Amino acid sequence: MTDRLPDSPAVTASLVHSVIDTICRRHSHPGRTSAVARMERLIAEEAWIEVALALIDLELPQWQLRRLAYDAGEWYCALSRRRELPDWLDQAVEGSHPDLPRALLQAFLEAQRIAASPRWPSVPATPRESAPHINLCCDNFA
Repeated sequence: MTDRLPDSPAVTASLVHSVIDTICRRHSHPGRTSAVARMERLIAEEAWIEVALALIDLELPQWQLRRLAYDAGEWYCALSRRRELPDWLDQAVEGSHPDLPRALLQAFLEAQRIAASPRWPSVPATPRESAPHINLCCDNFA
């Protein structure tokens, strides 16, 4: 569930609840009762596009919808942390599917995976037990 949505023809309440139960951390936060109530109301109304957008807003507030396109029977959804940047500078995540809510959910899952990955320092750490090294003088004194 963490990297791909199960193959099903359409979004259902059970699919959305399994995504929420498996991945979402902020959904059950005590301070989010109004947002959770809104989400449950949208699920009951089967407003799947709004549910996907509400999940992105609730769980990944730093991510925004950058691009939504339909081409040759497929929806393409891109989420970005900095949508003001040009496309070639931005590191957007994408999801695609013939069904728009599933494309949004796929992009949400990819952004959630990236947000949950450990942050690596820009400079790699030196191993504590490094192999002994030999200093050589490479100057040519000829």
